[in-house]
Amino acid sequence: MNNQSKQGQLQIDLPQDMVQGVYSNFAIISHSSSEFVVDFASLLPGIQKAQVRSRVVLAPEHAKRLLAALQENVMKYENEFGKIELPNQAPRTIAPFGPNRGEA
Repeated sequence: MNNQSKQGQLQIDLPQDMVQGVYSNFAIISHSSSEFVVDFASLLPGIQKAQVRSRVVLAPEHAKRLLAALQENVMKYENEFGKIELPNQAPRTIAPFGPNRGEA
């Protein structure tokens, strides 16, 4: 491999204790003006309290890059394996009070 092709590549180190990953079936996302905080948790049947397994803090620019990367990967996944269905999921809105609830 020549120096030019080496310059464009990023090497990533995956420590042995992180190889297994962390299971999460629930995420909580919050933000301030300077950062996004994503808590990945596991919520088990019959237990009323979710346990945070991992927390990731991102700059707003990196949060937007993550959103784009997730959208691209979900699209690739669905093209290969079929549409991901979300049972019993109500439509989401960006309106702070839900749909059809205006304020005067």
